[in-house]
Amino acid sequence: MKGERRRQELIRILKRSTNPVSGNTLAEGFNVSRQIIVQDIALLRAADFKILSTNKGYILDQDNSVQRIFKIYHSDEEIRDELYTIVDAGGRVLDVFINHEIYGQLKAELLVYSRSDVDEFVTHLSQNQISPLKQLTNGFHYHTVEADTEKILDRIEADLKNKKYLIE
Repeated sequence: MKGERRRQELIRILKRSTNPVSGNTLAEGFNVSRQIIVQDIALLRAADFKILSTNKGYILDQDNSVQRIFKIYHSDEEIRDELYTIVDAGGRVLDVFINHEIYGQLKAELLVYSRSDVDEFVTHLSQNQISPLKQLTNGFHYHTVEADTEKILDRIEADLKNKKYLIE
């Protein structure tokens, strides 16, 4: 597993864990040395992830993150660009949901944190000929986006508005 993908998985593990995860446990899980995990943690911290080191392991400090829901509209061909716009600005796309006239709110977890996650998601849609959830509402959908600061969410909102993806 390449470093970028390992770091993405590391964040997923830490996000889902309610307890600290030891460096040794992570190293064994990824089949790398503990030193590689220490280096990955340093790189993630440099990328503004708030990872705390405790005597029992690493834990992601998620208390400071902020979220905003964006109403979006775009074509299927623009899915990759829309998601790139969010992650490139420092956002994390937690989910996608629609408000369907008959079925009510339908929601799916995405957990898209990087361009690599975007590529994996778009490839999965394409290879498996899966229609995006937005198809049920003629392209209109919502994303819950998480970021470390309101300023980042403001930048994402401006970028989405500039690309005419944002519905106000």
